[in-house]
Amino acid sequence: MAGERLGLLGGTFDPPHLGHLHLAYSALERLALDRVVFIPARRQPLKAGVETTEPRHRVEMTRLLAGRDPRLAVDPIETEREGLSFSVDTVRAYRAAHPAAELTFLMGEDTAATLPHWREPAALAGLARLVVLTRGIAPGEPGPLPQGVDVERVATRRIDISATEVRARVRAGLPLRGFVPDEVAAYIAANGLYRTTNE
Repeated sequence: MAGERLGLLGGTFDPPHLGHLHLAYSALERLALDRVVFIPARRQPLKAGVETTEPRHRVEMTRLLAGRDPRLAVDPIETEREGLSFSVDTVRAYRAAHPAAELTFLMGEDTAATLPHWREPAALAGLARLVVLTRGIAPGEPGPLPQGVDVERVATRRIDISATEVRARVRAGLPLRGFVPDEVAAYIAANGLYRTTNE
């Protein structure tokens, strides 16, 4: 769609949880986006030694998280690409596929802190607007950033849920209600995910 305002939200999504959903909705509302696209990574470069759940499971769980909301989408572009997942490659592909779109690359604060170690961060900033979604914290000055990289900070509702905590709850046999949608919890149970983990 010409002139569509697209938000791109990458991550491991292992598993996707309600914190991710709230970040997406905050981005839609605060940034007046038309759609937010969840992009599960195949292998994140800065987590290359960390074992993750098979990409097919993470993509399907992310689709269940997005549900039927037309403002949310899931793109397996990175899981279908061999090797490490570099955001700049993904955003270049989006820029080529959607030349008239306004692209906003969305990050959490923990992700933004690693920007100096990313591949071509200045090129990424030239391809898309970079926005850091801060959970419950008033926007302020970001930490040190690579030369030529500007980010905006947008405060969002604070949702204290992490994928690490969700995995730990599964291992402990605790319910996931309030942490992930019921459909994601059912998928985790049906596929025997997270009963053991390599934290």
